[in-house]
Amino acid sequence: MSYLCSLVGLPGSGKSTVGRQLARRLDLPFHDSDHVIEVRLGCSIREFFEREGEARFRDLESEVLDGLTSQGPAVVSTGGGAVLRPINRERLHQRTQVVYLRSSPEEVFRRLRHDRQRPLLQVQDPLQRLKDLYVQRDPLYQATAHFTIETGRPSVATLVNKVVMQLELCGASVPQSEIT
Repeated sequence: MSYLCSLVGLPGSGKSTVGRQLARRLDLPFHDSDHVIEVRLGCSIREFFEREGEARFRDLESEVLDGLTSQGPAVVSTGGGAVLRPINRERLHQRTQVVYLRSSPEEVFRRLRHDRQRPLLQVQDPLQRLKDLYVQRDPLYQATAHFTIETGRPSVATLVNKVVMQLELCGASVPQSEIT
């Protein structure tokens, strides 16, 4: 493979799950930017968010994304807010094939309603928070992405197949035997 693929979308849209399976399918390394950040920090993003605030987190996120998008071929799962900074959108779009896993706020809420680890969703009305994030971020995800895949309720394998087909359509060298 001679390309880098990144996944963007709301928290809980399936970026890490799909990314991990996609990397396995394409025999590429997988990097979850949030996990890389947590390893670097030695604590959870939630703890860092509470202690240092969102602005400092976004600074660190930009550094990590710069490093991940400067490496060789891989699949990178970004944090849900990675597109908030113009430099991140620019680097992702220029250096990678960006896939927007588009999920409705209601679908994400269904998946995340019991998750207590995502700092931006630790609010009184998480569904409304997801709706607000969607309104703010959907245009940024679309502007960054080379293509969009509606997640809905298909299986992870189906989503991976859709991503592989899109990568092939845009000229990535995906082995034919790998497409099912």
